[in-house]
Amino acid sequence: MFYDEPRFLPGGDRFMVIEFGDELNLELNFRGQGLAQLIGENKLKGIIETAPFFASILIHYDPETIAFDDLQVEMTRLIASVTTLDDVELNSRLIYFPAVYLDPWSSEAIDQYIEKINPNKERDPAFIAKLNHLTDEAQFVRVHSGTEYWVAALGFWPGTPFMMPLDPRCRLFAPKYNPPRTFTYKGTIGMGGGATAIYPVDGPGGYQIFARTPVPIWDMKQRLQPFKAAPYLLRPTDRMKFIHCSLEEFAAIERQCEEGTYEMNVVGYQKISLKRYREWVATLDHTARF
Repeated sequence: MFYDEPRFLPGGDRFMVIEFGDELNLELNFRGQGLAQLIGENKLKGIIETAPFFASILIHYDPETIAFDDLQVEMTRLIASVTTLDDVELNSRLIYFPAVYLDPWSSEAIDQYIEKINPNKERDPAFIAKLNHLTDEAQFVRVHSGTEYWVAALGFWPGTPFMMPLDPRCRLFAPKYNPPRTFTYKGTIGMGGGATAIYPVDGPGGYQIFARTPVPIWDMKQRLQPFKAAPYLLRPTDRMKFIHCSLEEFAAIERQCEEGTYEMNVVGYQKISLKRYREWVATLDHTARF
């Protein structure tokens, strides 16, 4: 749902949350990303940083420089200055990520969960396929890997991308684990709700899991070139495309990443227009699957 007016909410004594709606929707994310861009361009005093999410934006501000009510006035003014989102263009990198679908590491984590926590848990890929009325796991893999993913936000663990499919024919939904797993391998790809994410480190998790990439998204050693500026790889407005690879290719790429010799397939920045995206989506049969 799109809200008629943005909702301004306190997030503690130094944060403001602005909600634009409650859907997993590129247009709503554009509102948050576009507002973050405007805030940066206007260099408003008192604003420390911004963090857009799927349908909202979190603003970190200094209350000694600008009060909550005054910040709301400024944000309302900036939002009103955008007469149409058709005018908004965002810079977006495209990054190709090798991935093994239906991989042994996810299978191991699922087996461990079934054995120790929930013996009635359906295996994740088959469960997602059934929930989304797909023929089998093979069709699920085709659908999930058949689109570019828009990085809407980073969060949970530093560098974790929360992504939505850009092709509406690839939208899938699945609930999170309850209770969560005690272990997940770094690089595991999973789904929760309608969002896809990648686990940056080994640890517990609650997303339905089904694939793994050998390419890091978080590296404190900053071994590969794209990490030289920061230990995290992805940024909001990036796009990601998963490319199937074999177990042998996975092992080779993983070794090269450890050595710092792997060359990531990062396409330079392109302008993404919501207007052009809408025009493309209008040409599609949204009921079709791959």
